[in-house]
Amino acid sequence: MELTGSSAVVTGAASGLGAATAAALAGSGVSVVGLDLAAAWERVPAPPAGVTAATGDVTSPPDVQAAIDLAAATGPLRIAVNCAGIGTAARILARSGIHDLDLFGRVVAVNLVGTFNVLRLAAAAMARTDPVGPDGQRGLIVNTASVAAFEGQVGQVAYAASKGGVVGLTLPAARDLAQYGIRVVSIAPGIIDTPMLAGVTDEFRAALAAGVPHPSRLGRPDEYAQLVLAIAGLDYLNGEVIRLDGALRMPPR
Repeated sequence: MELTGSSAVVTGAASGLGAATAAALAGSGVSVVGLDLAAAWERVPAPPAGVTAATGDVTSPPDVQAAIDLAAATGPLRIAVNCAGIGTAARILARSGIHDLDLFGRVVAVNLVGTFNVLRLAAAAMARTDPVGPDGQRGLIVNTASVAAFEGQVGQVAYAASKGGVVGLTLPAARDLAQYGIRVVSIAPGIIDTPMLAGVTDEFRAALAAGVPHPSRLGRPDEYAQLVLAIAGLDYLNGEVIRLDGALRMPPR
């Protein structure tokens, strides 16, 4: 699918995977709207070059619709990338008590319900565009799962459940939207060097890297962004979950 002259929405665009993806799409001639929380944008000096910052919450239909409308005003919406997400560490039973139900619900709300909210509204906008190419392509939606969806560790029950939901919706969403020429693909990253790891020690970072078979290092956000661009260029890739993890399989803890 040719992206030049089209528009895109990327969530979680103020940092990490979202910032790298927004920058890569903008560098490919796409008009990009990056959606993130106000507090997230306040932590960065400016959005990536060529990216328009939009403030909002992925769980809010009006916020997401406003970002989509802003993008679609600059060109046909052809791509939406869901990078917004949160992670927590809590066991079901611990010395501090039982896993908080509201915390579980919040993680699922952002990571799964928020992803679906963006998917449904972006799909509606894409369906209104003219199809392009011999296959009648209208758009691509890329969701972010995680290797935790398959090998959730101790304390990751909420996070793993939310990302497992993203994996589970990928194929049926692709089948639902096939008639409109809209593809749905999910990426399941392993250990990526994002702001989520900013607070860990160098020793812990080295230990994480050593556990990756090859290459034995942390993944880079730009590698995720490169994969998004590759998916966009492969029209026959649809309904799939792609692991980006250096052959890592997470241990129990």
